[in-house]
Amino acid sequence: MNKDEHQFSCPIGTTLDIIAGKWKPEILWHLTDETMRFNQLQRAIGNVSQKMLTQQLRELQRDGLIVRKQYEEIPPKVEYSSTKLAQSLKPLFNDLIEWSSTHIEEINKSRNKHDNKNL
Repeated sequence: MNKDEHQFSCPIGTTLDIIAGKWKPEILWHLTDETMRFNQLQRAIGNVSQKMLTQQLRELQRDGLIVRKQYEEIPPKVEYSSTKLAQSLKPLFNDLIEWSSTHIEEINKSRNKHDNKNL
């Protein structure tokens, strides 16, 4: 462990540190069932800068969740795909989608009540 890395008090923090980030869940979701080139991934996600996407891809690669394959051709071609480790997150993502679908109305009501109260 790097001396600068935070030690979490519970395993949920460790997991979220690996898969959470502004764009990591979307990257992992898009790579779940297909291999994509950088520009394809950037278009699929939408409003992500090249710098941020590159950074998030490098972190996911470092953690063993994606593979970067570079082809030696001109112009250079690079593809990204998920690893078996990333594929093991699919049930977790499906549970998060189900939780969100089930509770989004309640969350939105709470947000509206809070925001209106604090105007």
